[in-house]
Amino acid sequence: MAISIPFFLLLLALYFQYCSSSSSSQVLFLSVEKPEDVIVSKNGLFSAGFQAIGENAYCFAIWFTQPDHQNPTIAWMANRDQPVNGIRSTLSLMKTGNLVLTDAGKFIAWTTDTASSKTLELVLENNGNLVLRELQGSILWQSFDFPTNTLLPGQNLTRSIKLVSSRSETNQSSGFYKLFYDNDNILRLLYDGPDISSTYWPDPWKSLWDAGRSTYNGSRVAVLDALGYFVSSDNYNFKTSDYGLVLQRRLTLDSDGNLRVYSREQDTNEWYVSWLVKSQPCTIHGICGPNSTCSYDSKHGRKCSCLQGYAMRNHSDWSYGCKPKFQLSCNRSNSWFQPTHNIEFYGYDLNHTENSTYRECENLCLQSCDCKGFQLSFQNGQYFTCYTKYLLLNGRCSPSFEGATYLRVPKGMHNFSSHRQTDGECTHVNFVKIDRVYTKEHENSFVKFFLWFVPAIGAFEIFTVFSVWVFLIRTKLKSNRDQQGYHIVANGFRKFSYEELKDATRGFSEEIGRGAGGVVYKGVLSDQRVAAIKRLNEANQGEEEFLTEASIIGRLNHMNLIEMWGYCAEGKHRLLVYEYMENGSLAGNLMSNTLDWKKMYDISLGMARGLAYLHEECLDWILHCDIKPQNILLDSNYQPKIADFGLSKLQNRNNLNNSSFSMIRGTRGYMAPEWIFKLPITSKVDVYSYGIVLLEMITGKSSTMGVQNVSGVEEPHGRLVTWVREKRNQRFEMASWVEEII
Repeated sequence: MAISIPFFLLLLALYFQYCSSSSSSQVLFLSVEKPEDVIVSKNGLFSAGFQAIGENAYCFAIWFTQPDHQNPTIAWMANRDQPVNGIRSTLSLMKTGNLVLTDAGKFIAWTTDTASSKTLELVLENNGNLVLRELQGSILWQSFDFPTNTLLPGQNLTRSIKLVSSRSETNQSSGFYKLFYDNDNILRLLYDGPDISSTYWPDPWKSLWDAGRSTYNGSRVAVLDALGYFVSSDNYNFKTSDYGLVLQRRLTLDSDGNLRVYSREQDTNEWYVSWLVKSQPCTIHGICGPNSTCSYDSKHGRKCSCLQGYAMRNHSDWSYGCKPKFQLSCNRSNSWFQPTHNIEFYGYDLNHTENSTYRECENLCLQSCDCKGFQLSFQNGQYFTCYTKYLLLNGRCSPSFEGATYLRVPKGMHNFSSHRQTDGECTHVNFVKIDRVYTKEHENSFVKFFLWFVPAIGAFEIFTVFSVWVFLIRTKLKSNRDQQGYHIVANGFRKFSYEELKDATRGFSEEIGRGAGGVVYKGVLSDQRVAAIKRLNEANQGEEEFLTEASIIGRLNHMNLIEMWGYCAEGKHRLLVYEYMENGSLAGNLMSNTLDWKKMYDISLGMARGLAYLHEECLDWILHCDIKPQNILLDSNYQPKIADFGLSKLQNRNNLNNSSFSMIRGTRGYMAPEWIFKLPITSKVDVYSYGIVLLEMITGKSSTMGVQNVSGVEEPHGRLVTWVREKRNQRFEMASWVEEII
């Protein structure tokens, strides 16, 4: 017994020594409910774990270790576009070698998709790289290969890697700006908005030679080193203002589209800008949205302003730009041009003519119904060049701009000049200056202490009062919050309670639509937003399947797709909350004959853009499977939005012939032949339905009812597509049969 007890104690000591040595590098299970579940690099500069990015919304992230643990600077995120719940969400390293982030103990939000039968370890290295590797040293996955919006020193940007900005300073989801290598081996910045994409760096009006770039190096690699020197394979390089000092640094593509290097002050741990790519922030594309202008001054920063006669679309997000308060007519005698001085717009020209007069440019614009205005630029101090615009994008106030922009507005609207929405006048545009860091001179320690002590006392008093006030406000608000829902900042996707939606609809009293999937009611939410609330019929799908589909649809972001604000999954109740469309459905407008040809053309184009996004651009390949006029909704400007994804199907992009449909989907009269003949189901089924909707708009006839046969007799159950085909076969001249079906 005297021998066994020391031996047991020795084994116990070895066990605890093993656990303490391995816990810092190997993690098998992290819980969102345990703030202490954090991986820390050996040098203590980086930490990894769960970070709150909204109310009850968390992401697994890597951040720069902050001494006070307040507002840490994020360097990387795993699930920026699919936050997880604050209850029962975990990060687990499976025995199969896969690192899995689970949402609320049910759904897989993110995974490394790795596999290994060997012993693995998850290590946060001193440079901020999170590495999953075998004990023998073979790397299975590393965060450096999948950056979000930040590059750390020593992290390569390659042909297969891109930086994507955040949506805003408070919304960490993917934004509209990207840094990447294009097919010409050039490092570029791209604005990739909901409808328009354009590169804005290098300056698009310069040749690559003038920009100092080279297309001949196909290695496509760029890196920022520890001393602040950045070098790219396309011959672009720079040094930060504090080059040579050993500091923590990060290269970040910010939500405003500017690429900046931030350095961290060693004494205060504060970040400062040591380099930026755009000293004129207003030259960044898309920053203020369409029909607006950008101005900048060092005192107030960047300002966005609507053009005269336009109003903001979304008061919480300037990227949506402004919408006109008027409707233009193609009749040239009903238009006149409002001059705006010192304002220029880049791109989206219908025509450009050198050595042009004002009258010539005006006539050129009036010849096109799509012309929104024109710009006269004084070139080289010699002559004017005319640019007619079909879109008013990338507008900025520029006192150095020699010329003027003339906005096309209806006659009788001369009073706009005194009603600009904001006070962003073009006075003087300042450049952003980055100060060079120099060695500090020795300061008197007593004076330095006194200068810090007095403001610190005042700041402490202010902080105490502010903290009490914030505590009282938060305590009051917390009692009214839905603690189970996803509340993502900046107009995010959330969960509603059944009672909340019942109150919003006044007991589901105002019905505005009905279909096979359920009934739609009009409601007013607690934040006074008018919503369309769809109450689904008794759902056959389980809660897990419903929440998964709702989450995917909630992530869709396109101006021609209906915006879903949230959902309710409570007991047997399944409800979806959408934005409310003032002009109802396309079906209702076709029946009331309220649409002219211009509106129908715009509606057709918007529908096509929405479908193209679903089929080709969004992360998940989505087939709608039920395109019809009842599912095309129109906003106050008659812009179309595709709605009702109740029959939609998520497909695998790697298998375009996927036909995993357990049943036929769609509505009689709009269904493609693939459903009948059991052919592979692809995006063509939506395109076919879209074509039927176009025929209905052109002919004014239903897809299945009220079609005449060859003898002119009404066939109550004829098919519109058959009738159009017969008309085409009867008439050999193109104009003749087209005119006949209109």
